[in-house]
Amino acid sequence: MQSLDPASSAPAAARVVAHKFGGSSLADAARIRHVAALLRARDEDVQIVVVSALQGVTDALLALVAAAASRSDWQTGWRKLRDRHYAVASELLGAHAAPAETWLAGRFDELADTLRAIAVLGGAGREVHEALSGLGELWSAYLLHAHLAAQGADYALLDAREVLIVHHEELGAAVDWPATAARLAAWRADHPQSRVIVTGYLARDAAGRATVLGRNGSDYSGAIFAALWKAQELHIWTDVDGVLSADPRLEPEAVTLAAMSYEEACELAYFGAKVIHPQTMAPAIAAGLPIFIRNTFRPDHPGTRIDARGDDAGPVKGLTLARELALINLEGTGMIGVPGTAERLFAALRAARVSVVMISQGSSEHSICCVVRAAQAADAHAAIEGAFARELAAGQISGVQRTDGVAVLAAVGDRMAGTPGVAARLFDALARSRVNIRAIAQGASERDISVAIAGDDAAKALRAGHAAFYLSPQTIALGVIGPGKVGAALLDQLAAAAPRLKRAANLDLRLRALVSRRALWRDERGEIDRAWRDRFAAATETADLDRFAAHVRADHLPHAAIIDCSASDAVAERYPEWLSAGIHVITPNKHAGAGPIARHRAIRAAAGAARFRYEATVGAGLPVISTLRDLIDTGDELLAIEGILSGTLAWLFNRYDGTVPFSALVREAHRLGYTEPDPREDLSGADVARKLVILAREAGRELSLADVAVENLVPSPLRAGPTERFLAESTLLDAEMEARRARAHASGRVLRYVARLDRDGRAGVGLVELPRTHAFAQLRLTDNIVQFSTKRYRDNPLIVQGPGAGPDVTAAGVFADLLRVAASLGARV
Repeated sequence: MQSLDPASSAPAAARVVAHKFGGSSLADAARIRHVAALLRARDEDVQIVVVSALQGVTDALLALVAAAASRSDWQTGWRKLRDRHYAVASELLGAHAAPAETWLAGRFDELADTLRAIAVLGGAGREVHEALSGLGELWSAYLLHAHLAAQGADYALLDAREVLIVHHEELGAAVDWPATAARLAAWRADHPQSRVIVTGYLARDAAGRATVLGRNGSDYSGAIFAALWKAQELHIWTDVDGVLSADPRLEPEAVTLAAMSYEEACELAYFGAKVIHPQTMAPAIAAGLPIFIRNTFRPDHPGTRIDARGDDAGPVKGLTLARELALINLEGTGMIGVPGTAERLFAALRAARVSVVMISQGSSEHSICCVVRAAQAADAHAAIEGAFARELAAGQISGVQRTDGVAVLAAVGDRMAGTPGVAARLFDALARSRVNIRAIAQGASERDISVAIAGDDAAKALRAGHAAFYLSPQTIALGVIGPGKVGAALLDQLAAAAPRLKRAANLDLRLRALVSRRALWRDERGEIDRAWRDRFAAATETADLDRFAAHVRADHLPHAAIIDCSASDAVAERYPEWLSAGIHVITPNKHAGAGPIARHRAIRAAAGAARFRYEATVGAGLPVISTLRDLIDTGDELLAIEGILSGTLAWLFNRYDGTVPFSALVREAHRLGYTEPDPREDLSGADVARKLVILAREAGRELSLADVAVENLVPSPLRAGPTERFLAESTLLDAEMEARRARAHASGRVLRYVARLDRDGRAGVGLVELPRTHAFAQLRLTDNIVQFSTKRYRDNPLIVQGPGAGPDVTAAGVFADLLRVAASLGARV
């Protein structure tokens, strides 16, 4: 671009700033007034203001041309557009509106005459079409200029067609810089004002015919006139705070970027991000001109700076999606090592006027694929088949495959270059979200990684990638089953911790559904707070686990977890299905780990990318399972497990000294939430037996409940019937239990309910007498204790001890499992 000197009359140290205002900034009189006030408040020596048409006007003009060409009713739309501009002029200028209204009347009469001619001819040529499409910029520039003049501000008004000369090429409108500079210099000689309003979008060609710069043409105009005036800055004013790291309609946690390079902006814009059109940046890049994307309605916000350097924030600056695409794949052994195959493919696409969005080829040269617009997919497929018809007939090429419904996700950032692991992090995030990658492309600059994926996966892929690079929190959709004692404690803990986790750990937990045996509550926002009880109480849907799971597994959210706080065997039956669907399952429900061995195998087989976490099934919040897992994984050999595995029974026998009937203690434990919903689950030994089976299976023994010798403490008459009846008649426990306590006491011993698994896999649970000096006799109330005897810990067994019952500690164990899942997904917990 040649040196331009229309600003040479300005002082050497003059601050020259160019501004461009889009249609949303100029939608009505109030917004035009706001723009005028913003401009007058800025301290700039030279101010160049390029404007778009009022919001929606360009589309309205094109609709009028189409209506006239089809001899449809264009008059109604014309009157509506005219009256809108009259109304803006009247509100904006008040008593000074008459000249503007007269001027507008003349312009709209001319438009009506042209539309009548189009209707007679049955069409409009390109020149007429372009001339009419740019009228909105003339009207908005006139109105803004008139308002500023009424306020006493001295602004010149420049119709860009007086100076801007362009010629249209295959890549768009190209500026004739010398001719334009000469015309602008002459215009400046007659207009000495230091502040100028310029019509965007409009230009003339070398023959003097009116033309336009195309879509995004007003932004391009802003950059052109900024370069012509040798501005130090170009501010593009919109209705957002700046360039966002992702489309906020798909990723609500998208952040405003402080700065980015020209190259980063071009890459994001190419894939459809609403940044700034690459063509707009060409004059700015040539002049080294920084561009600021600003919010008209928040002028104090600094916006996003786009310049040659960008900044050092993160390897990935943003992610963007291109949708409505198709994948075309050409493959065959006859392609290997044959020069010119790619050239023939792309020549065929060029001849068919098909634009290629993305290209991918394996180093084996066995296949080459490209992504094209869906609307051009059929033409692309036919063009490639035609170009390789001979090779297809000879079997040298196996076929041309077309896959519709494709999207391309692109991660963009200058600092990706030379940063190891960026691609791995993106691919890992997509894999964990169960998004399959069809094709990959990355340029040698390493500024962009693009992946072709199924269009249905586009939203969750964007969110997963966005969170993977800490541009937004890692989002997990949650569904909780069983908001009873443990479930309620968990939800309260989540509500208390959620703000801190989002702020400090980059973890966004969304409660999308709650279900009990009777009711289902579903929510789109997923806000977690202590008002969950009120919302669930107002639920109107009946319980349905299919609807529950489908709602939790939202397509637009990358991760989902179901937390089962029930004690239901039927719910545990669903785990393989949920895990196979990519839903993480976290539970204190022992039926999964101790149920039928075939189901346990199915759960293990289904768990992979989706995690199955169950630490709280044994020991509530104690690290019992993880400790055993660490011993086994590090090669230790298990000799025996002994322990008190029921916090309920520990509490009962720690408290039971004969001063209070055993049945009274059982009822108190139930009231405090220490027991299962049905206390017989604890007293029968079934709960302890399940925990022992879970530990045995964790140690590699395929043990079933039937293999465990269980002592049932519930009298035969009370083993059936509703829970309420059992509690009412629980005094039947007292005589036998008192007799056993007295015998133990007489010999200096205490009663404890102990589980044991030996080296040979023999398992049993039951009430035993232990010396008062035994470690199992020294427990606090609800403590669990587990003693692992192993080859390494033969003489001094490894012990895990602590509270093992109660809603709060059990919920904490479940919460810890949830955080482990979150950490595996990339949250900083």
